Amino acid sequence: MRLKEQIKNDIKEAMRAKETAKRDTLRNIQAAIKQIEVDERRELGDADVEAILMKYAKQREDAKVQFAKGGRDDLVAKEEAELALIKTYLPEPMDDTELESILKEVIASVGAQSMKDMGKVMGAAKSTIGSRADGGRINVMVKKLLS
Repeated sequence: MRLKEQIKNDIKEAMRAKETAKRDTLRNIQAAIKQIEVDERRELGDADVEAILMKYAKQREDAKVQFAKGGRDDLVAKEEAELALIKTYLPEPMDDTELESILKEVIASVGAQSMKDMGKVMGAAKSTIGSRADGGRINVMVKKLLS
């Protein structure tokens, strides 16, 4: 089943089970998907939906940090619950050794020699790795490998 269809079905199940937090989170994700489909006039595939989920998860992480700084434990708990739900739709993240080996291959294929080539490496790495690792982790690992 495609990811978009799975989200749609899970919204229906959440409505039947009266799980309002799950329903609202999934509706927000579905709205983001539909917004991009309307703006770009195209049907989104699983890779596009995963990218939207990664962006949404990053937003939730950032919000959680801000709420924690503000002492809003109730909102921190809400963001954590949304994050846990989002992560169920994302593929299993890569561990550091697997990420490092793939990045070494990307660096070799691009022919990167120094930090000047970081942009080329990051572009190739993002397309190779997809949503299995976030950009921050990739960036740190590339810097380590190129220096």
